[in-house]
Amino acid sequence: MKKTLVFGASLNPNRYSYLAINKLLGKQIETVAFGPKTGEVSGVQIRPSLDDLENIHSITLYLNKKRQREYYERIVQMKPKRVIFNPGTENPEFYEILSNNGIEVEVACTLVLLATDQY
Repeated sequence: MKKTLVFGASLNPNRYSYLAINKLLGKQIETVAFGPKTGEVSGVQIRPSLDDLENIHSITLYLNKKRQREYYERIVQMKPKRVIFNPGTENPEFYEILSNNGIEVEVACTLVLLATDQY
């Protein structure tokens, strides 16, 4: 599987982004994480910066619509194959920007995709 970026990762074990990191690792998917607080989840460092992230296949978003806006340009520059909008992150404005740049938009729950082998 190709590398996934968990965007909006949390150190809180009750957050879906935390669970997603563990589920991705459980499926042997190379995983990196970006979030406001640095730390480690199951050996994956949560980075406070998007610098030096390359060859990202999928970005799974865990930031609400309002907070996504400041990252539009940087995410497009990363040229992922797809961006997954998890529940609570829906953003038609960003869908259009991504689609216009040849990036696949998927409105789905990463945890469900992984659990049903649709990831």
